[in-house]
Amino acid sequence: MSEKPWGGRFESPTDEFVEAFNASTDIDARMYAEDIAGSKAHARMLCDRGILAQEDLNAILRGLDEIEGEIKSGEFAFTIALEDVHMNIESRLTEKIGDAGKRLHTARSRNDQVTTDTRLYLRRRSDAMVARIRLLQSVLVELADAHADTIMPGFTHLQTAQPVTFGHHLLAYVEMLERDAGRFLDARKRMNQCPLGSAALAGTTFPINRQMTAEALGFDAPTANSLDAVSDRDYIMELLAAASICAVHLSRFSEELILWMSAQFGFIDLPDAFCTGSSIMPQKKNPDMPELVRGKSGRIIGGLIAILTTVKGLPLAYNKDMQEDKTAVFDAFDNLEGCLKVFADMLPGMQVNKEIMHKAASSGFATATDLADALVRAGVPFRKAHAIVGKSVAHCIHENIELHEMDAATCADIDSRLTTDMVRSLCVETCVAARNHIGGTAPDQVRIQVDTWKKRLEQL
Repeated sequence: MSEKPWGGRFESPTDEFVEAFNASTDIDARMYAEDIAGSKAHARMLCDRGILAQEDLNAILRGLDEIEGEIKSGEFAFTIALEDVHMNIESRLTEKIGDAGKRLHTARSRNDQVTTDTRLYLRRRSDAMVARIRLLQSVLVELADAHADTIMPGFTHLQTAQPVTFGHHLLAYVEMLERDAGRFLDARKRMNQCPLGSAALAGTTFPINRQMTAEALGFDAPTANSLDAVSDRDYIMELLAAASICAVHLSRFSEELILWMSAQFGFIDLPDAFCTGSSIMPQKKNPDMPELVRGKSGRIIGGLIAILTTVKGLPLAYNKDMQEDKTAVFDAFDNLEGCLKVFADMLPGMQVNKEIMHKAASSGFATATDLADALVRAGVPFRKAHAIVGKSVAHCIHENIELHEMDAATCADIDSRLTTDMVRSLCVETCVAARNHIGGTAPDQVRIQVDTWKKRLEQL
């Protein structure tokens, strides 16, 4: 048991299957840079406080640099016998520099070490995620600019509702993504406290300087309670919640792209490079990337449910169950970054069938609300105007015509206040342009929002 850092108390070796089942090396090895950075900060602090000799510090720093080089070059051999990234690195350090490597773990535990490493790693990944979100926002803003005048049907209940501009529709996702970025940034703020020095659960008897290690690692402050620092994973819950919401937004967008690309809609065509065919039906062009993004949202949401379920029954402080936290959050981050990348790469090559969109917006009685508004402006109470237009729509359905095709006799028969001037003015361009206010779908408003977003994204 000599190779185990905790082996002194045990008389027999770990069962072979248990050893593999217990290990997390294959998951947490990706945190090697953060683990080395944390160890360097800890060692410097120990030396500064007179707990570690200068020559030991020099050997530790040199050894850690060499180990980082070995890992980057692929020469380092991780082993599950040492359970995790922390002990793999510490064991190799001891091989290199002898007893000085064994002194590194003074005044810390793997409990505070792992949560420090995880926070450092997820802080970096969160910054990268926000950058991915910003890139996708920029792509959508450019598309919205190009389609400020492109008219399409807006839907509620997947039924034609009112005409909107495609640019306005795209900007809706820019707004969603902005809130997604905000959630990651907010979670990052709360996560950015340093647990190092909390040790196993109660702190340490050595005269450490936690402020020094916190500042060295870029944290805002040390954590205030050692029990909380090593035992809670709410920062992972928050990040998984942020990832899940972002994935849901991308999933909704994916669903629309899938519908729009179908023969029944024909609104768009996605680039060949992001689609696949059928092994039996030669005519098929399948929107596989949006379908995969839609599917991966379930996987990401599953990670959130997993960590909530894992932590909900745990007493303070650390429990081995917490080892499962990284599997969920690493997988979620990997998949969400992939989803954001595929969208940012795919959408610039999307072809938009403006004529088909316009034709769809011009049918299905998308201008009915505008006709009701015209009646209101003529003095008809809105509820009465609503009923008049409803009768008009029923007539048009029966006659297989559109509202603007009703003649004077039909209008008068439905209601004396309904005129041909009102129905003849029902043009989708006019209806869209009339919604010229903050948040409206008018082309002028889309261009204002595009300009605002371009300036904002340049400054971020």
